[in-house]
Amino acid sequence: PQQPQSIGELDPLTAAIPATKVEITVSCRNLLDRDTFSKSDPSKLFRLHPLYDSYLYQECFGRTEVIDNTLNPDFVRKFILDYFFEERQNLRFDLYDLDSKSENLSKHDFLGQMYCTLGEVVGSPVRLLSSNSTTVTPPLFYNPSHLGIPGKNCGTIIVKAEELGNCRSVLLQFCGNKLDKKDFFGKSDPFLVFYRSNEDGTYTICHKTEVVKNTLDPVWQAFKIPVRALCNGDYDRAIKIEVYDWDRDGGHDYIGEFKTSYRELSKGQSQFNVVTKLPSQQVTLLSCLIDVEVTFLDYIKGGGSCLCFVCCVLFYLWTGNPSQPTSLHYMNPYQLNAYAMALRAVGEIIQDYDSDKMFPALGFGAKLPPDGRVSHEFALNGNPENPYCTGIEGVLEAYYRSLKSVRLYGPTFFSPVINHVARYASLVKNGSEYFILLIISDGVISDMAQTKESIVNASCLPMSIIIVGVGSAEFDEMIELDGDEVRISSRGRFAERDIVQFVPFRDYIDPRGNHILSMARLAKDVLAEIPDQFLHYMRTRGIKPNISPLSYSSKPMSALAHPALPLQTQI
Repeated sequence: PQQPQSIGELDPLTAAIPATKVEITVSCRNLLDRDTFSKSDPSKLFRLHPLYDSYLYQECFGRTEVIDNTLNPDFVRKFILDYFFEERQNLRFDLYDLDSKSENLSKHDFLGQMYCTLGEVVGSPVRLLSSNSTTVTPPLFYNPSHLGIPGKNCGTIIVKAEELGNCRSVLLQFCGNKLDKKDFFGKSDPFLVFYRSNEDGTYTICHKTEVVKNTLDPVWQAFKIPVRALCNGDYDRAIKIEVYDWDRDGGHDYIGEFKTSYRELSKGQSQFNVVTKLPSQQVTLLSCLIDVEVTFLDYIKGGGSCLCFVCCVLFYLWTGNPSQPTSLHYMNPYQLNAYAMALRAVGEIIQDYDSDKMFPALGFGAKLPPDGRVSHEFALNGNPENPYCTGIEGVLEAYYRSLKSVRLYGPTFFSPVINHVARYASLVKNGSEYFILLIISDGVISDMAQTKESIVNASCLPMSIIIVGVGSAEFDEMIELDGDEVRISSRGRFAERDIVQFVPFRDYIDPRGNHILSMARLAKDVLAEIPDQFLHYMRTRGIKPNISPLSYSSKPMSALAHPALPLQTQI
């Protein structure tokens, strides 16, 4: 049989598959009435563009039905989208009043449009609908390219996102009966290979069982696999299962195959005839146990948990004068420098999950005015009592302002800012807040031992650390902090979990100079581990979803500058 990839080596989740699928439902309220003798007959076009920070929607993703004579339509047709936490998924909704059966939209009255991201929708608090969904209710507005009535109140769109139940895992166990004898001096050493089908008709390996030696009636061990890896959330999608006889030299003998689907497997015990010259061969499903696990969105939706984004920027003298093009901090009036691109790439995604969009932004390794004292923990906006910035644009504004007022110096200490955020994270025990600390540096760490100890201590707290290395320096020390291969340790104590993700920014720079693609690639990689790190913390602490969040209207804006948590460490 045609094998789309080697069955010798397998990582079931290496293929890009979505974190989950969400179902989008749309309603509108108080639309403009463009018909003279009746009310409008609205229909909505829905466009999706996956590229970071781009509203160049070239194709229509879907279209609702037409609802006659109403200004408050509740559209029945739903749209199913793959959801990726680590990607900025831009959405645009165009609303028309259909006056004829023509497919040419220019012949119909334009009622308004709305932009948002899928992250904004799934991260918005529930307002109008049930607790198992999230909604966002931004106003519609006119696009100048369409005929309209500027200044008119165009109404409101209600977008509901409901997670489909495909994030669960399933425990499967199979056995074989009367399989073909392939070994000359024995029977067979059978194993199974599972493939999920793709949209283009190809197949991708998603699981391989162990080998059961010298038998024609094997019983394979039960195995657990995410449903999304098995069928990508489509319960009726074909699953192909091939049977092989293992050979030591890797030239495994093909015994036969059969096809099924997740829906068929979920019904319980089933018996499958292996397609081969021997009709007596069978593989039987012994058990199928569905494990309904809580998901990342179970915590995020409805405001149950909030991702708190903290930015930290290095101001080391080695990076050069910000007024010179050779500096990593160069304030180019026409494009973002590497520090700014890293801030925007990560911040514009995380801000969709932060309820108040207020981000504390810190700097380290600079001399501060007026007396030139060196600080390794100062507010980028210059206000130690209130280091919060409004949105990622506020963070960038504070960063550029600080470049004009502070003097680059050093050395580079990571531990003060990690300890600072960790002290605040230690005050949150109920899962209502999870902190993501972004550190942008050039690769030289002056307090490596203290930084390791800080990370080990923080590994038991609700926080993750993203380190982006900019410039051309060697990042050996940074790589050591990332615990993907070897769990970081300090003084003989290992980190409870891996909370650090390090990447060198130069690996994501688009060779054609497309900064939008560069930022998209960076965000996709550094944020990919956040949902799993978040879930690991919540599950090990026994924290369930739908916890009442802190009241952000009463949260002090200087929370990170609390007297018990001093903001500035100066030498």
